[in-house]
Amino acid sequence: VRRRGVEGRIWFEHGAIKQYYPLTYSAFWLQHRLWGDATLGYHVVNVLLHALNAALVWRILGELRVPGALAAAALFAFHPVHVESVAWICELKNTLSGAFYLSAFLVVLRSSAPGDGPFLALGSKRWWSVLLLFAGALLSKAVTATFPAALLVVLAWREGRLTWRRHVLPLAPFFALALAAGVFSAWMEKTQVGAQGPVFDLGLVQRVLLAARALAFYAGSLAWPADLVFTYPRWTIDASSASAWAWLALVLGVGVAALLLRRKLGGGPLAALLFFAGTLFPALGFVDVFPFLYSFVADHFQYLASLGPITLVAAGGDV
Repeated sequence: VRRRGVEGRIWFEHGAIKQYYPLTYSAFWLQHRLWGDATLGYHVVNVLLHALNAALVWRILGELRVPGALAAAALFAFHPVHVESVAWICELKNTLSGAFYLSAFLVVLRSSAPGDGPFLALGSKRWWSVLLLFAGALLSKAVTATFPAALLVVLAWREGRLTWRRHVLPLAPFFALALAAGVFSAWMEKTQVGAQGPVFDLGLVQRVLLAARALAFYAGSLAWPADLVFTYPRWTIDASSASAWAWLALVLGVGVAALLLRRKLGGGPLAALLFFAGTLFPALGFVDVFPFLYSFVADHFQYLASLGPITLVAAGGDV
């Protein structure tokens, strides 16, 4: 960070950073100017950002009138699976992108217009505010590209249905930006970070089976956060194994049950599951990322996705 012009290289020089998260790396550059190699300052920033994110969760759930909003925020703040995201200095990308992501959610929910018109007027000041916050999230960590899809899930739960004019059209630029960021990030993972080679040669069926097992793993670690480790053993995905298909059957069974029982249980459980799976999608194996060389799962991958199940539990299923 002592090289002259490094702050500009972070943003504009191809290959200067292995993953194009310029806002995160700029934050590191600024912190290094403030406290150099002393680690305390970096840890304090991460903790403060995580506390901010917990407060944003509380306000978002309050806007949605979800029971147990404070309990959900507390669970998010203190859940053991988030220790990795907060304690690791390098995971500033999680806490920083989370602050932008959750702020965008809160602005949407506070400004969402009632009636049949667009929930967020295309091109309005509020719309631009949300778009800039979303861009900030993407420039901190590309996994936040799931934001517009997650927002549609929440809006569908809150309003009962989605329409093209009211809900989808105002978010079309968000989906375009998300797609561009996702494709570029996947390309960077392969060409700059090194997510390529025989280890990543998985067929579609294997990737589907991997995604199911990963979803079950993340749900299990949320429910029972024991034996959390830095690197989990890398699974062998064998399509001829009955256990591999059992994970898929379990995941599909839970999803179908939430869909069929939505009139009896309400739309909350289905929305929570869709938010969970959709927000985790970039880390489920359909996109190759370098950590898959060592393990297909990591606690920090579910930092934002965990909000779905956490909210459902905190509300006692009454959402």
